[in-house]
Amino acid sequence: MIKGSGARILIAGAGSGCGKTTVTCGLLSALKQRAVNTTAFKCGPDYIDPMFHSEVLGTKSRNLDVFLCGENTVKYLLDRDSDGSELSVIEGVMGIYDGAGFQDDTGSANHIARLTSTPELLVLNVRGKGLSLAAEAAGYLNFTENNIGGLILNNCSEAMYGIYKEMLKEKLGIDCYGFMPHIEEGEIGSRHLGLITADEIYNLKEKMARLGIAAESSLDIDGILALAAGASTLEYEKPELHITSGAKVRIAIARDKAFCFYYEDSLELLGEYGAELVPFSPLEDKGLPEDVRGVILGGGYPEVHAGRLSANKAMLDSVRKAADGGMPIYAECGGFMYLGKSIDDGENIYPMAGVVDSRFKLTNNLVRFGYKTLTANTENILCHKGDKIKCHEFHYSDTDEYGDCFTAVNSRGRRWKTTVASDNILAGYPHIHLWSRPEAAGNFVDKCRKFAEGAGEPWK
Repeated sequence: MIKGSGARILIAGAGSGCGKTTVTCGLLSALKQRAVNTTAFKCGPDYIDPMFHSEVLGTKSRNLDVFLCGENTVKYLLDRDSDGSELSVIEGVMGIYDGAGFQDDTGSANHIARLTSTPELLVLNVRGKGLSLAAEAAGYLNFTENNIGGLILNNCSEAMYGIYKEMLKEKLGIDCYGFMPHIEEGEIGSRHLGLITADEIYNLKEKMARLGIAAESSLDIDGILALAAGASTLEYEKPELHITSGAKVRIAIARDKAFCFYYEDSLELLGEYGAELVPFSPLEDKGLPEDVRGVILGGGYPEVHAGRLSANKAMLDSVRKAADGGMPIYAECGGFMYLGKSIDDGENIYPMAGVVDSRFKLTNNLVRFGYKTLTANTENILCHKGDKIKCHEFHYSDTDEYGDCFTAVNSRGRRWKTTVASDNILAGYPHIHLWSRPEAAGNFVDKCRKFAEGAGEPWK
């Protein structure tokens, strides 16, 4: 049993859109200005909010997901990734009690707070509310066991903050730890496909700095630091990794505006198994990096950049040639779309790599959204037949060929086949956190290493 310690706070919310990300980024920016060495985390599978955290801090933000990784691994990653920092700030997901299903709070921000003995601050949007704000707060405070130590009021003016604070203390006995006013200059925006990613926003650094200035003047940061210091000791077992010795192997990883959805802990896990990840851009580069023996194509927004991706025929040819030559290629969601025959955005049909026989069409609604457990129906470059691994899906597109390498089961017991596989290709919609099944990372690296040791030629 390992015992870890460290100050930490979880910023939870009443629901999506209540201001969690605004408050979290403002707090992170203010802490950076105070020179507090801070590590940021995001509850759940979301890729985008950690990008904003990373933009503010200049260091990588991580995901904590109980469904994908399990309780012990979440505690381990929180402690390991916080090592050396003075404070960990964890942003919640959706509403404080929203998790993998509708019967309990498993996988929610509150679950993670209870699991890790982390104090919670609940963000409430006060717009259009008076006494009803107290009723709303009472519901969250009394619904079930929680670690809520105080409230933060969003979209609140300085003039009204004192009135709300006094009312909430009198009615509920709960303290407020400040407020965030409406800051038009700090708005992030969104698209129908989801939130805009950090590198798409003009003058983002200025926006984050503006939030930090507001947070410094309107949040009780000293009080938040004191609350965070009361976090209890973490207790967990260090996960065992069965790593065999072997040479480092260079694996190309797509990283640009079209392909940017990765879990940092997954990438580091690949490194522990011997991968040297070499970034490349399917948008800008004319071919895969030299001397690579595998390819990872993560998710992102290839549909937004479909025209440029399709026009970069040299890169498409390079990826196709690598696939035909037996190089291991793992593709998730957007990467799956890139390997397919084409992407139809409703106005144009853009040819893609054609490595897998799947055609994609954008939709106006989420398709097969949510958490799932995958069971491998066949041997593949990640799993052995019968292996189980957790995943998450979030996509506004559909395909005429999902593949049948895995059987997916969601929280309601619905099941279907998914993911295209061959001897060297694994491509599908599921996003997998490799800490769900660490040996999957080792399996992929081993496949790339065997390709390098066997018939695989250096890629140029």
